[in-house]
Amino acid sequence: MPQKRTIHWPPWLARLLILLVFTLNLQAAALFVLFPERFLAPFELSGVPGRAAIQGVGILFLMWQVPYGFALYNPVKHRSALLMANLMQLIGLVGESLLLISIPQAHARLATSIRRFVIFDGGGLLLLLAALVIVRVKPTRAASSPKDDREP
Repeated sequence: MPQKRTIHWPPWLARLLILLVFTLNLQAAALFVLFPERFLAPFELSGVPGRAAIQGVGILFLMWQVPYGFALYNPVKHRSALLMANLMQLIGLVGESLLLISIPQAHARLATSIRRFVIFDGGGLLLLLAALVIVRVKPTRAASSPKDDREP
């Protein structure tokens, strides 16, 4: 009977997936903070209050990246931060999906903007789930170097 082979993924692969999500989130944050005018019309906002609301969301995006940074630094050691990042993405995806279905048809442009968040967070969640699976599998010493479990 053939033996089942387990694939052991290296921690750097998890880091790469986390880096992709982290970078895209930081880019979105920077755009919201630095260029809020671009997002006023798609979110049906205007003037100083709209600009402040968009920039406030960008600041929240920055704040929410803290666990992603720890997970990126060392996803094996900071597995709990990676789990938190996954939960944050899931909350965003569910919340934005519920928000999307509550938007009346008369606000199609707003719905399109929220749909982009759903797609964005859904994709991020898939990448972070893959990273979590990678770090949850305990590599054998034959499949990894001793450095994999330590700080980079």
